[in-house]
Amino acid sequence: MRPTADALRAERIKFTTLPSQWAAPLVALTLTVGITTAVNASYRGDGRSFDADPGLAVYYGLLFGHVAVACLGILLIGQEFNTRMIGTSLTAVPRRARLYGAKLALGAGVGLLLGLATATGCFLAVASTAGLDLSTPGLARSFVAGALYHPLLVLLCLGLTAVLGNFSAALGMIAPMVFLGTTWLAAIPGVREVGQFLPDRAGLYATHLQADPDIHYGHWTGLLIMALWTAAAVYGGLRAIRRREIA
Repeated sequence: MRPTADALRAERIKFTTLPSQWAAPLVALTLTVGITTAVNASYRGDGRSFDADPGLAVYYGLLFGHVAVACLGILLIGQEFNTRMIGTSLTAVPRRARLYGAKLALGAGVGLLLGLATATGCFLAVASTAGLDLSTPGLARSFVAGALYHPLLVLLCLGLTAVLGNFSAALGMIAPMVFLGTTWLAAIPGVREVGQFLPDRAGLYATHLQADPDIHYGHWTGLLIMALWTAAAVYGGLRAIRRREIA
């Protein structure tokens, strides 16, 4: 247990001392809650509302903030690939699975705290304008899904970055795909049938309060789909870390 605790402590120290890492969740929280609050205030001023699905009002800012969440997952391991400090980390923690597991544990913990803070902030920001309270059908499920979306996305991006083994490639491919790529795919007729099964689209659908007849699965299933994608990425990252030649 001591080597594992030491590995976790080392990852915590890296996270708290590297500004690029601890700033990412702050940016994500600010963007998500800030944009959600601003958009809902604008709708209220115009006398409009998100009547079709209040869940869209609650997590509107997440469409922008989750890019910073993805960047957090990339940075947690990609930064060490970029600076070639991964070799030094492996000298301190020779067992690659333990080092990778420590990064996953840190990512999951920070992601969950971020998710809880974001979901709480968004719900408080729009509770009055969207007419939401504890009796609103689907509210509890939407809150849980919104909280879990963050750690799942962090781990997904961390695993994919481990697979790629390159910070620049991960940042250039994963972040733009989360921000625009899947949204574009979901808007293309015919392609949407496949696009709805992509991890971020499925995870975001789990936060909706209303059912979408064009989506071929339920809200909880959407979160499960995202979890399966995340598990596959994490496993792929583990295999890549074990096999890659690292100087």
